[in-house]
Amino acid sequence: MYASSANVSERLAAPPALAISTVIFALRPSRSSGRPTLWMPLVRRIREPFKGQWALPGGPLSHTESLQDAASRNLRETTGLAPSYLEQLYAFGGLHRSPTQRVVSIVYWALVQPTEAALAAESENVKWFRADRLGELAFDHNAIVEYALGRLRSKVAYSSVAYHLLGEYFTLAQLREVYEAVLDRELDPANFRRQVKATPEIQETDKYLQGGKHRPPRLYRFTGRPGLDQDNRSTP
Repeated sequence: MYASSANVSERLAAPPALAISTVIFALRPSRSSGRPTLWMPLVRRIREPFKGQWALPGGPLSHTESLQDAASRNLRETTGLAPSYLEQLYAFGGLHRSPTQRVVSIVYWALVQPTEAALAAESENVKWFRADRLGELAFDHNAIVEYALGRLRSKVAYSSVAYHLLGEYFTLAQLREVYEAVLDRELDPANFRRQVKATPEIQETDKYLQGGKHRPPRLYRFTGRPGLDQDNRSTP
C-alpha cells in the first residue's frame, strides 16, 4: 500500500509529459461502393497502456526537435509517409488521458493525396481504416479524430482544404467526390458545377482525363493560396 501511494505521489509531482500525435486523412475507394471515402492510418500499440489497441501515429517529444520535425519524423518512422502538407491542429491535455501519467499531446493533421497514400507502409501493426468506422481507439484518440473530422468539415466550406486531397489536376466530378466524402452526404452535381465554375481560383485547363468509355472530361486546377487557413486555438 505504501509503495502504491508513493508511486501515485511521484506521478502527481512529476511534470506532464509532452507527446506528438497525427491525424492523417486520405481518400481511398470504399470497399462496397468503390466511391472515395475518408481513410486514415493507425498503429497498433505494442506496449502498455492500451497494449494491442489501435491508436494515432505518435510518440514522445524529444529535447532536440521542433514540434513539426517530431511529427514528420514519427510519421516517417511509423507509416513511411512524408505528407506535403502537415499542420498543427490542437493541443489535448485532459487530466485523465493516460492511466499512467499526465500527458499533453500536440496534435497535427495531414491531408494526403492519393499518390502519397499509395506509398504508405502497411504491416501487422500499421493499417488504414475508414475514418467513420474506427472502433474503440487507445487513450482519447476517438475524441481527437472526431474533433479533426469536425474541423475538416467546417474548413471545406471556406478554405482550400479539399485540394490537398487531390492531385494537381482534377475533374469537377472528382472534386465533388472529395466534398461528398468529407461532408458524408451527396451534393447536387449541377449546383456544385455551377458554384465551382464561378470560383476564380478554379482554373479550366486544356487537358482532359483519358481512359474512360465516354467523352473525356476536362481537367481543372486550383490556383489559389495553398494552406488550411488555420486559426491557432487549443481545446479548453
